[in-house]
Amino acid sequence: MQRRTLVRLAGLAALSFFPLTLLSRVAPPPGALAAPAKAPAPVLRLSAIPDQNPEKLNRLYPLVAKVLAKRLGVEVRYVPMVDYAAAVSAFRTGDLDVVWFGGLTGVQARLRKPGAKVLAQRDIDASFHSVFIANPSSGLTPFVPQKGLTALKGKRFTFGSENSTSGRLMPQWFLAQAGVKPTDFAGGAPGFSGSHDATIALVQSGAYQAGVVNEQVWRSSLRSGKVNRDKVFVLWKTPGYPDYHWLAQPDLDRRFGLGFTDRLRQAILGWRQNDPDQKTVLALFGAQQFTEARPLDYQRIEQVGRQVGLIR
Repeated sequence: MQRRTLVRLAGLAALSFFPLTLLSRVAPPPGALAAPAKAPAPVLRLSAIPDQNPEKLNRLYPLVAKVLAKRLGVEVRYVPMVDYAAAVSAFRTGDLDVVWFGGLTGVQARLRKPGAKVLAQRDIDASFHSVFIANPSSGLTPFVPQKGLTALKGKRFTFGSENSTSGRLMPQWFLAQAGVKPTDFAGGAPGFSGSHDATIALVQSGAYQAGVVNEQVWRSSLRSGKVNRDKVFVLWKTPGYPDYHWLAQPDLDRRFGLGFTDRLRQAILGWRQNDPDQKTVLALFGAQQFTEARPLDYQRIEQVGRQVGLIR
């Protein structure tokens, strides 16, 4: 017994002279070599209402993502949306970070997401216009006074998307001012084409006798040769109203760093013609530049939206 105790003590004494660094290599504490997990870098998810054909959207927004990523130093990913309502819903749930909304959808999104930030609008958005168009077979002719909209009663007529500012909301309001209700159209209701390009195609084909589109898409279609002037023409142009704008989530500074929201705003406001990619972006947006925008700018859109019943 005494001998065993002496052996044990001798062993402990030997260990006391063993280099500490070697001991740690022999028996490291559990988890001592595991590095702390690094959180993945946040991705800025960008989207837009699908107001035009997918071919144009897929040219424009991946390029916007590229331009913003270069300026901001973060990954920017374009997330396509199937319709206007989906864009508003995805912004509300936080699945999208920054979205190009129309006037109405932007107001709808802000009301569903308190604190959302209006970033910028195009130079053409402070006073935007819609154009009512018609097929020659309709028997309609261009007019100047707004009251001329009464000629659309009994015609096959189509709006664009149900939630479009320029393709439905403001045109319906101008129609109401002239005394034309949705039930006054052929069949007791208007059509909804889903996009401005589709409206032009449907009226040009004669499927609908008349419709309404945003002026910027109309002009772009004229320049590209997609419009056959012998088969579709402008009836009337609306007065101006505020429309499209960029809207951002309220928590971007928390996720991407202090001051990020303002950096994003300044990046958009800073797009210029002397940069090849930025020049292409501006051309696809139909603008010379982007300008400051405020929630107050869209107060009229909210008022009309409530009158028409698209905002509750």
